[in-house]
Amino acid sequence: MPALATGAGHEPGLYELLAALPSQLQPHVSRPEDNTFLQDMFGERSLHSLVKIHERLQHFEKSKPVPVQDNATTLAHELSEELEGKSANEEIKELLKLLTKLHIESLLKVHDTVALKNYDPELPPLPDDIDDDEDSVKIIRLVKNKEPLGATIMRDDHTGAILVARIMRGGAADRSGLIHVGDELKEVNGIPVEDKKPEEIIRILAQSQGAITFKVVPAVKEEAPTKEPKVFVKALFDYDPKNDNAIPCKEAGLAFKKGTILQIMSQDDATWWQAKFEGDANPRAGLIPSKQFQERRFAMRRPVATLPFQRTSSRRSFSLDATQTCVTDYVSLDDVAVEFAEEIEEDDENSSGFHLAGFRRSFRLSRRDKKKTNKSMYECKKSEIYDTADVPTYEEVTPYSRQSGAKHRLVVLVGPTSVGLNELKRKLLISDPQHFSVTIPHTSRAKRNQESDGVEYHFISKSLFETDIQNNKFIEFGEYKGNYYGTSLDSIRSVLSKNKVCLLDVQPHMIKHLRTAEFKPFVVFVKPPTIEKLRETRKNGRVISSKDDKGSAKPFTEEDFEEMVNTAQSIELQHGHLFEKVIVNDDLSTAFGELRLALKKVEMETHWVPVSWTHS
Repeated sequence: MPALATGAGHEPGLYELLAALPSQLQPHVSRPEDNTFLQDMFGERSLHSLVKIHERLQHFEKSKPVPVQDNATTLAHELSEELEGKSANEEIKELLKLLTKLHIESLLKVHDTVALKNYDPELPPLPDDIDDDEDSVKIIRLVKNKEPLGATIMRDDHTGAILVARIMRGGAADRSGLIHVGDELKEVNGIPVEDKKPEEIIRILAQSQGAITFKVVPAVKEEAPTKEPKVFVKALFDYDPKNDNAIPCKEAGLAFKKGTILQIMSQDDATWWQAKFEGDANPRAGLIPSKQFQERRFAMRRPVATLPFQRTSSRRSFSLDATQTCVTDYVSLDDVAVEFAEEIEEDDENSSGFHLAGFRRSFRLSRRDKKKTNKSMYECKKSEIYDTADVPTYEEVTPYSRQSGAKHRLVVLVGPTSVGLNELKRKLLISDPQHFSVTIPHTSRAKRNQESDGVEYHFISKSLFETDIQNNKFIEFGEYKGNYYGTSLDSIRSVLSKNKVCLLDVQPHMIKHLRTAEFKPFVVFVKPPTIEKLRETRKNGRVISSKDDKGSAKPFTEEDFEEMVNTAQSIELQHGHLFEKVIVNDDLSTAFGELRLALKKVEMETHWVPVSWTHS
């Protein structure tokens, strides 16, 4: 809709906009009855009157008017008495008649009532029975509404005092700036609480209406709050406080899913951080387990059958907004064993069909094959970093958008064998060969007829290959039939330096080696549909057989489908926290369209990436 024309420096008010709406909307209305409806609705006089009143009230609200006087009723009586002897004048007679009307008198009385009223907050009077020997106390009055106060209380095990255990950032108590952690609660609405249980105090608060008055002994000297830098993290696990017996108070917990962006509001407690959802207008924070605490819990995973329940301190805390007791218990979680398939390079001189540099055709060894083969299979590079436990909790992140002229992010595809990674890469390359590209692998085998160095492979000597392995130049490498094959880091850099998007598929546990500021990988997990859907969509498909050295194709078996689905589940369970996009390859065309759209958004939109990628 075109903008309204207004005078220079004049911003149209709501009334002007309302009056101009019918003419502005007319070109966009096709049916006559719709135009009539709009004209009648926006031309309603009562609506115009309400809008005028609204604008006048807004004007006075901004100017913060104060009453000129508060005795308009008395002034009207005095004026009437003064004019009684001068009633010969018609204008005086009319004024006297107006001043004696009942609705005018009522209006003046209302004016005086409003003018005399004090709208500033009223502090409660200090109690008369304060003991001179009593510690300095503070009287706090908070107005109770539907919003929780955002504070928890607990009883001190040694002194028996009722203390404020925690203040939730952004909550009503925090915004008031009047209640602090460690404050000792003496009274609630005039009722002493020293001899009461926390549950009883909760009931008193639940029954209170309107303002709630607290009498507290301050714990520390109040200081002006310091402005903390904003910290954002990406959650790498699912969390539900309702299922967490260790949390001090379930009602104060914040539930989230893996991949959620959280703003950390406070890390004062080493065990329980306070956080809120990024971009959430609600300022109140909730409790989440700290990184250190969650890592410790994940590291303590044991089979439930072999490890009994463990219990921490019996200290309890209670929400000022709830009546349910929150106990600090926790139970161990199950370990999960993950098994991955191995892949080998097809080295069949008689292979035919469309060949694309950088593609490797692979087959999965069945369990029977694994037991009886002695071949050196295509294995991934080992490293001390990979061997250490990867405990997914939180990752500090920051917004990132690719600047014009900057290198593209590396696109990493992972998934089980035969799920369709090569088919998706091929469709991307064919769709835009000037924009997408793949790496050219290295090999130590001899160059064959019709092959060119730097096209099908980079051909190097076995000794040079072994030297490059020692110098960590390969992201993946392996030996097959006495020859080395591998994907080098320089081959990735070569593609990115040409201002192209590099497409790479690797074993899932190699993702962490690529997660650097240099590559900024966008990781896409391609997973299979259900076994029932696989039977339907792959009935005419073929898989490379591992029964012989020729790598012949054979129809999919039920075992192939089961292994594909089970492997996908294991990969997602073990590495799912590193995936930025998950695509189910139910239909190849649909999966390709979803992948293409996701890669376009990576280039055009802002995404959350690890802080280390932008501050290195």
